Amino acid sequence: MWARIFALVIKEFLAILRDKASRMVLIGPPVIQLMVFGYAASFDLEHIPYAVLDQDGGAAARELVARFAGSPNFTEVARLTHQGQIAPLIDNREVLLVLRLDANFSRDLLATHAGNGPARVQVLIDGRNSNTASLALNDVTSILMRFNRDWAARHGQRGPPAELVVHAWFNPNLQSRWFIVPGIVALLTLVVTLLVTGLSVAREREMGTFDQLLVTPLRPHEILIGKAVPGFVIGLLEAGFIVLMAVLWFQVPFVGSPLALLLGLSLFLLAAIGIGLMISSLAVTQQQGLLGVFLFLVPAIILSGFATPIANMPEAVQALTYLNPMRYVLIIVRGVFLEGSTIRMLIPQYWPLALMALFSMGAATWLFRHRMG
Repeated sequence: MWARIFALVIKEFLAILRDKASRMVLIGPPVIQLMVFGYAASFDLEHIPYAVLDQDGGAAARELVARFAGSPNFTEVARLTHQGQIAPLIDNREVLLVLRLDANFSRDLLATHAGNGPARVQVLIDGRNSNTASLALNDVTSILMRFNRDWAARHGQRGPPAELVVHAWFNPNLQSRWFIVPGIVALLTLVVTLLVTGLSVAREREMGTFDQLLVTPLRPHEILIGKAVPGFVIGLLEAGFIVLMAVLWFQVPFVGSPLALLLGLSLFLLAAIGIGLMISSLAVTQQQGLLGVFLFLVPAIILSGFATPIANMPEAVQALTYLNPMRYVLIIVRGVFLEGSTIRMLIPQYWPLALMALFSMGAATWLFRHRMG
């Protein structure tokens, strides 16, 4: 019995190592995923972009602002002069938070020893990514606590001289569900679409029906269209179901345009279908197709900003994310859900998806014809 098992093990090893594609699958994915996880998947928040609106200008305000400037976790990108400059910076994701000190900050700080209430420090933070916002608030709180301790020690005060007042935009309660659930719309849509299309041609080859398909009057591009349509319909239905669950079951607000979301998902599905057909055209068996799908899927998720901020990744990895269709659809989905984005506002995300869809579908057509020949 053991001799037969040993012979079967040797046979399986030889079968895998003799196949060039299988050897590449054994070596390539672990290396790629190791690099992606090692560099991109980081929950550490560094170089937080922020702006300062100092309406006080006193010594105490300058000291507090200097503590933020001296922290390695913060990077000041703008010094504001009036409140109207705050909204564009947060809306365009140029800053994660704005530190605002009103005109009475220094006076209120000095008056705390007389029993008056603490001086208020206002932080306006982008709450679209609740995880990032919470981490940033921890750093802000840490700086303010050190400022309170030092100020109280110098002036003989007991209570906290400064009080932090936080207003989170787009996600007032910083609920992680509001950030994660819209992202799942893109994630599961990509998974289902890739699996449906990535195994279609490989399944035909493995079952022996691919040769029968080639002798039909259908042309190569007609066969690809016939295989792309089911993936598009299934992906759209999957996305629609998840959107309904997000709104009705998880109570995630949907404040944007449904047409903007539909257009973005349609372009994303076309890009994903093209990638899936490329994988399926290269795969000989369903196993190779499945491995090819997951080889693309894991880096695509990590490099999309689904869980970790793209801004925390190395610059070379950040540049690589521009080739990832999931990066753009996440901005579309979360923008429509939480920000009230419209079609016009999302044009910068639409055209890269459209280019990816054209390229991937064209490459899939060429690969299909090449493999047929």
